[in-house]
Amino acid sequence: MTQDQGLEKGRSVFLEEAAELLSDLEDSLLELEESPDDKELVGSVFRAMHTIKGSGAMFGFDDVSSFTHEVETIFDKVREGVIPVSRDLIDLTLSARDQIRAMLEESQGGEPADADMACDIVERLRALLPGEQASCVQEASGDMSGDSGSVESGNMESEEVTYRIRFRPARNIFSTGSQPVLLLDELRELGPCQIIAQTQDIPALDEIDPELCYIYWDIVLTTDKGLNAIKDVFIFVEDDSEILIEAVDNPAEAGREDSGHKKIGEILTERGDVCPDDVEKALGKQKRIGEILVEEKAVSPGQVKSALAEQEHVKKICEKRRSRHAVSSIRVASPKLDQLVNLVGELVTVQARLSQMAVTRNDSQLTLIAEEVERLTSELRDNTMSIRMLPIGTTFCKFRRLVRDLSQSLNKDIVMTTEGAETELDKTVIEKLNDPLVHLIRNAIDHGIESPDVREAAGKPRQGTVHLSAQHSGASVYIRISDDGAGIDPDVIRAKAVEKGLISSDTMLTDKDAFGILFAPGFSTAKKVTDVSGRGVGMDVVRTNIESLRGTIDIESELGKGTTVTLKLPLTLAIIEGLLARIGEERYVLPLSSVEECIELTREDASSDHGRRLVNVRGEIVPYISVREQFAVPGEPPPIEQIVITEVDGHRIGVVVDEVIGEHQTVIKSMGRLYKDLKEISGATILGDGTVALIIDLANLAHSAAAQEMRIN
Repeated sequence: MTQDQGLEKGRSVFLEEAAELLSDLEDSLLELEESPDDKELVGSVFRAMHTIKGSGAMFGFDDVSSFTHEVETIFDKVREGVIPVSRDLIDLTLSARDQIRAMLEESQGGEPADADMACDIVERLRALLPGEQASCVQEASGDMSGDSGSVESGNMESEEVTYRIRFRPARNIFSTGSQPVLLLDELRELGPCQIIAQTQDIPALDEIDPELCYIYWDIVLTTDKGLNAIKDVFIFVEDDSEILIEAVDNPAEAGREDSGHKKIGEILTERGDVCPDDVEKALGKQKRIGEILVEEKAVSPGQVKSALAEQEHVKKICEKRRSRHAVSSIRVASPKLDQLVNLVGELVTVQARLSQMAVTRNDSQLTLIAEEVERLTSELRDNTMSIRMLPIGTTFCKFRRLVRDLSQSLNKDIVMTTEGAETELDKTVIEKLNDPLVHLIRNAIDHGIESPDVREAAGKPRQGTVHLSAQHSGASVYIRISDDGAGIDPDVIRAKAVEKGLISSDTMLTDKDAFGILFAPGFSTAKKVTDVSGRGVGMDVVRTNIESLRGTIDIESELGKGTTVTLKLPLTLAIIEGLLARIGEERYVLPLSSVEECIELTREDASSDHGRRLVNVRGEIVPYISVREQFAVPGEPPPIEQIVITEVDGHRIGVVVDEVIGEHQTVIKSMGRLYKDLKEISGATILGDGTVALIIDLANLAHSAAAQEMRIN
């Protein structure tokens, strides 16, 4: 790999890590706003800024590094207690976070970042400092590469402590774009220090790999910045490097006789440069501490043996934990994962063909092989699908900022709570879920939750709540967006629907049907258009997006109590379990997660309902749809058809087919653009014999059948 390739790879890694850091930074700031005295959160914000600054400078993002340095300097003062955590500080730091993201996006070809806004943020942050501190920071800001914890701008009243540091970087540190010399320079800025390079590991010239680092460093540093300032220097190389930091001269221990006057043997042993056995041999008469204590009868041999066993056990556990942590996760590009899923899908199709061939040939040996391939393919499929699964909490966290900013702009006091953040969904579903959730949350804040004064007059807490929850149920995930606002008045919806000509004035609608009108294109109950909502271009798009994910949406509301919107989504969009059925010469697949049972439908049963298309299922009347008629399949149906009882939008609906063949592991293939308006079909799959079977979208099939029935009547 050339140096340019290595730098480009390092830049790519930095951009990915910076995106994660900015996401964590936003979460930390929002938590800090609720817990302003939490020092851990302050440290988390500072470390995120420090990492972005250091890594940005290393990979050529000088503008990002310079800007972040300013914010980092301010939060260094927060750590020292000079600046309190306030709403203004959180607002400005969130704006700074957005500015850093804009700068990074600009480097990737995005819209240019607003330089004037960056300057305004810096000036407003400096204004939070007391007078003397502000002038000190402004003078120090000329050198953006320096650390905010320099000696010149530090708190000189703090006690100076001398630390012993050993920095042994990973051999491949250069390949990540890191420069150890820059880290050493940063240590020098913390105070007087001595740096000794250890070169004994450098091999002979003909064995040297110029891309590897063979040197490590011993540093003795005296600083008043504290241990955290030293750790911050190594914050973005600590995972791959050996870093040992120990205080060797602490004024708090000045009264001790041996403070700062350790023997050479002790220093070498503490550093790990020589083992205690070698020191013992050199001294000649020194014995092990355990032997001495046993001889003096201070402890028994069994007690010493027990202590040694504990020491060895803890050592092994720590080594095992470090090893497990080192290989716990790896970063994989999303396109590679998508390609893996595609290959697994092709393998599933080939496995189905192999199984069918084995049955056709009635070959016992081939059948055994086919069964083994089926088992392995099933395991591979499940493992691959699990790799694509991500916790929904990563999406939930993004909306905390939305709730905060929108509630402020509307002068409302609203908090967001979550439940089931660990619930996992296919990454493709999560990616497409963002926009619908944004609109539903904005609706809850704008239309649902009242202003604090109105809530107080109604006997409610002044602070409203938006609650996001997720939970698994079979092959589906239920996501609910709830608010404790005013609720939805179905009478208002009916009146508005009549006004817009969507229904006649004498149409009888249940509350559930009335709520369904909210999804009609252009429908809105807002009395005025705002920058948040009121144009009637949202809920129909939400429904379209959810149905494109093969999901459903349901609304429940109670006046004065609040509203809950429930999204039912499939776990994955790649491979599903389906029920294979035949209609005429064609075969179709119904999602098995929606299937409840199958019953027979004779011609006598069909004629006895007088065209009402209703069937009695153990005392319950269930409507059914004839797929043959709906899809205009030619030919006569068989004397006995099959009704597949399914659940659609909370209702039981029967789907009539000629024959139910059985369960089928379905690899979903998207339809071409030519079929984009064919709503009743959600995709296709390839069967074992190479033919294509269409996958029926049950929700849209039910909607189409209902619309057709209304046109007939």
